[in-house]
Amino acid sequence: MSLGHDWARRSGVAVSASNLRAGARLLAVAGAIALAGCAAKPPVPAPFALAGGSFVDLTHDADEDGIFWPTAAEFRLEEVAHGETEGGWHYSAYNIFTAEHGGTHLDAPIHFAEGGQATHEVSISRLIGPVFVLDVTEQSAADRDYLVSVDDLRAWEAEHGRLPDGAILLVRTGFSRFWPDKAAYLGTAERGAAAVPKLHFPGLSPELARFLVEERSVGAVGIDTASLDRGQSTDFMAHRILAAANVPGFENVAQLDRLPATGATVIALPMKIRGGSGGPLRIVAHLPGAPIRGR
Repeated sequence: MSLGHDWARRSGVAVSASNLRAGARLLAVAGAIALAGCAAKPPVPAPFALAGGSFVDLTHDADEDGIFWPTAAEFRLEEVAHGETEGGWHYSAYNIFTAEHGGTHLDAPIHFAEGGQATHEVSISRLIGPVFVLDVTEQSAADRDYLVSVDDLRAWEAEHGRLPDGAILLVRTGFSRFWPDKAAYLGTAERGAAAVPKLHFPGLSPELARFLVEERSVGAVGIDTASLDRGQSTDFMAHRILAAANVPGFENVAQLDRLPATGATVIALPMKIRGGSGGPLRIVAHLPGAPIRGR
């Protein structure tokens, strides 16, 4: 039995030469549409598994003790209401006041690149994905102004394999342990423009930033200090190089000592501020396997 005859029989259509030809044409058109539809749909990426394992919060609390750039407005929580209402139920509400760049936060590319992506334009694909931790705690303990180098990354790759394209790289200097002691974390507890030349903490070298963009096509870069550039930087070249390539940055990241060098997944979701140059960031990591203790 022909395909057209079978279609006609099951559809209750009188079997004739003209009906068979019509049925065959209909099936051909339907098949072409189906194939076109399949071709037009992009492949669905496999989701990463969240069953089992554990989460690590890489975010410092947002409060009045948080650390901000010396020239930035600090965090303030203003009470609107707190307590029992006349109706007999509890009600709390607050206004928050904060600079974009303080505490654990996002640097959107526009922060250092004219025409770069603003906060609301940063792709989710750069904020969620496999995370790789580059540990330079020993170097940073020996030198507060340490510049994380290409050699540091190459040494890491010699042990763990090549950093894949699109990777989220987090640099662990160990400075997170000083939070919220401003003098220990920043190098000075002073505020205002006069404090900026007194900042001392590690950061990325311009050569490493350029290597991550041109040789590794990195997706995002974060660090557990107040800036991707070291405290003594005066030209912020690491920021400028990464931002020019629309690579977002995460600063003041916490608890990187809780992450392995490879194997974890990061979810870094900032407040979606339209036109913003950054914003408060809640960043967490998922670790597969057995749960770990603690926060």
